[in-house]
Amino acid sequence: MSGVRFKNFSVFAILGLLSLPFFTGCNAPKDHLTTFNGHFERFDYENSALFAEGKISKQKNPRGEDLLWALQLGTVERIQQEYTKSTETFDKAEDMLKYYDEQSRLGDGIGSTIVNENIIPYRGEEYDGIMVNVYKALNFMAEKKFDLARVEFNRALDRQRRAKEKFNEEIHKLQAELEKDQQKNNFSKSNAENPETQEILAEKYPNLYNFEAYPDFVNPFATYLAGVFFNLVGDHSKAVDLLKESYGMVGNNAYIADDLSITENILDGKGRLEDTVWLIFENGLGPVKKEFRLDIPLFVATDKVKYIGIALPELEFRDRAYQYLVAEVDGKDYKTSLVSDMDRVVQTEFSKDFKGILTRAIVSTTAKAIAQYALEKQGSSASSAVSRIVAAYSYATTAADVRIWTSLPKDFQIARFPKPKNGKLKITPADAIPFEINIPDCNNAIVYVRITANQAEPIFEVITF
Repeated sequence: MSGVRFKNFSVFAILGLLSLPFFTGCNAPKDHLTTFNGHFERFDYENSALFAEGKISKQKNPRGEDLLWALQLGTVERIQQEYTKSTETFDKAEDMLKYYDEQSRLGDGIGSTIVNENIIPYRGEEYDGIMVNVYKALNFMAEKKFDLARVEFNRALDRQRRAKEKFNEEIHKLQAELEKDQQKNNFSKSNAENPETQEILAEKYPNLYNFEAYPDFVNPFATYLAGVFFNLVGDHSKAVDLLKESYGMVGNNAYIADDLSITENILDGKGRLEDTVWLIFENGLGPVKKEFRLDIPLFVATDKVKYIGIALPELEFRDRAYQYLVAEVDGKDYKTSLVSDMDRVVQTEFSKDFKGILTRAIVSTTAKAIAQYALEKQGSSASSAVSRIVAAYSYATTAADVRIWTSLPKDFQIARFPKPKNGKLKITPADAIPFEINIPDCNNAIVYVRITANQAEPIFEVITF
């Protein structure tokens, strides 16, 4: 390697040192999420909301984790049944998603190479945008604003339609940037393509691709709930298409099969929809991300390189509140059945992102290691001292991006059954104390139950049609 190139990396190292004071808390997002999750998992929704709200900046354009905290806040406000506030917060989140959609990601790789991915603003995932629109639709349904709910369901479905195309475009742009970086530094390319690195990763992270994915970026709950909604508001043709898609994704769900069969009959003029209740169970807590560190072989590695590890995010799955709910209606039991596993929804997108995450981590570590090596090779006591500081900087800034919307549920379950004749719906969580819900006079109803943990008090709402 030429002296000019080592000089360039020495400049890189000095620039990194100058930025060190700004990034000593480079994994502050991890600490903030730990605090929020502590409140949320203790069902302390008041402090959950206050903490999330305090993390949203008042800037015109989003920055840092503004989007992430808007998602968390909107969820907590919805749990508190503050529907208008929740919708307003989700509106802001949707504006942020739109802002990031219109921004180029081409500068992200530079920042993540010099420091780590935590300095890149949280731009959101595809499932984030889909669930924003689903939650807004549910808020509007609770407020009897069905025309607005229709708009939100259409937006959610359109997001799902566009997601694959959008993802492929972003991957192409990011890959072009990474290839450009690797052309500047042959070591990065060699390290990223090293089979030994892949073997180490497979050993340390065996379940990365070992799961059954849903179709690209589709959340079956969004599709199914939209199908039920369009059925209830009389758009049976659209409902049939959505229920067919839902049944194809989920399969072996008798409730979806009944929905589809009944709706097809309605479309054929053989009946109408009445005296039906849908029970929606939002169950447990969705995944979080944790950091794990991995030592990988770098071609630049010598005994003079002080640190050659990378930090990667790993999904950690949390618990259901209950395996299922049982609704007792006029002497007959109806057990809820899975319609969407959010762990799988998140895994589907995470597994597609992971190659880029890994490559950027290797490029970043290689650049920092070469800066060290260049300083050590100069042989002076001053350069050796700086090299030790660069090693400390490298260690301090090797941090995984663990940002994720943590107030989502683990799964969604459903049941459908006739409206109880006495208006009393008894619901019993598996092996737990039952609770009762009154169904007011109506043609049809959606009973929406959220239970975050088996110690939590059920939160429910009844939406009538």
